[in-house]
Amino acid sequence: MLDRPQGGERVILVHIDLGHSDKESLTELHELAVGAGGVVIAKLTGARKIPEAKFFIGSGKAEELRQLVQSHSADLVIFNHSLSPGQERNLEHLIQCRVLDRTGLILDIFAQRARTFEGKLQVELAQLNHLSTRLIRGWTHLERQKGGIGLRGPGETQLEVDRRLIRRRIEHISQRLKKLSIQRAQNRRARQRTEAATVSFVGYTNTGKSTLFNCLTGAQVFAENQLFATLDTTLRRINLTPSEPIILADTVGFIRDLPHSLIQAFRSTLEETRYARLLLHIIDASSSTREEQIEQVEQVLHEIGADTVPMLRIYNKIDLIGIQPFLQRDPLSGQIKQIWLSAKTGEGINLLQEALVETLRDGKVCRTVCLPVSQGKLRAYLHERGAVQHEQINSAGHWEITIELSKSEFLRLFESNEGKHR
Repeated sequence: MLDRPQGGERVILVHIDLGHSDKESLTELHELAVGAGGVVIAKLTGARKIPEAKFFIGSGKAEELRQLVQSHSADLVIFNHSLSPGQERNLEHLIQCRVLDRTGLILDIFAQRARTFEGKLQVELAQLNHLSTRLIRGWTHLERQKGGIGLRGPGETQLEVDRRLIRRRIEHISQRLKKLSIQRAQNRRARQRTEAATVSFVGYTNTGKSTLFNCLTGAQVFAENQLFATLDTTLRRINLTPSEPIILADTVGFIRDLPHSLIQAFRSTLEETRYARLLLHIIDASSSTREEQIEQVEQVLHEIGADTVPMLRIYNKIDLIGIQPFLQRDPLSGQIKQIWLSAKTGEGINLLQEALVETLRDGKVCRTVCLPVSQGKLRAYLHERGAVQHEQINSAGHWEITIELSKSEFLRLFESNEGKHR
């Protein structure tokens, strides 16, 4: 598919300050390159007001890059920017070395990390869409044509054949993903019928989402100090209280300049975020660029239509900055807005659990209902749900039961029995 760095490839990084870049961006590119299996041997930096049309970096910097590639015997050059197909091609011809831009690098990492069938399809779709504009890079046999008896003219070039095959593959993958999206929607509706609220983890990559997810659920989701350690959405059911089961969803991390093709490919997976009852925005409290990371995450949430879902900000990794866990409320509404904790040490996890109970209980009702003996099945269901707070038999021989349920489930169970509760 794309040119994928193999383990141990010698890599040169290129970062050009266009007036809105920062040093953290180059550090992030270094982590991405290492995560993809490359060995960074040199970095080339510079500054421009606007990118140069032919080489992006200007002819002088391009020549400097060529000499750097030769002197270090580099295998790959990675740009911390999005390059046009023409710019990639011109640079490769000049420096005689493969060139990959930031989008291609992120796509490569996603291809390495995807584990589920759906995740692999999503990444392949994004790769094909990216590759379709860059086919000419890899072909040296474009003079090869195929024709046949009865066909006039030169026939079909090899490039046209490849483009047609890619279009067919894109259509095939899109259909498969559409079916998987329908299945995901059916599963989501089934979960909603159980009245278990879905709480979705979102955040910048490598902020500790999977570590916190494991801490709350006891799951064994892969968690490592690297960018995009996990990609595939994981769902786990836990009980905050005996009557309040919730479903936690660990989703893919975001990053600045996340390729639009990836957002589109992962849209069905990210729907778990859109339909969640609550978002937990996990933030690296120790990061010097946490405000920029928050902005990037909120931008992606807006793009996928999840910016209206209620959210708690979870500032993780407080063990790295030496502060104690605490909870912050909105001074006007009194609602919990921020929790500072450490998923690694477990400090503050109890605050998060209490905050989840309090936040998700908004919309709960506590009522006393009167059930005749003929409603034994309903009584058993209420006990099974853990909704019964108190129970006694009245003088008429009926059950008087004090229950706590979500408003929607209460109406579903008792809307036909109005007047039998108080």
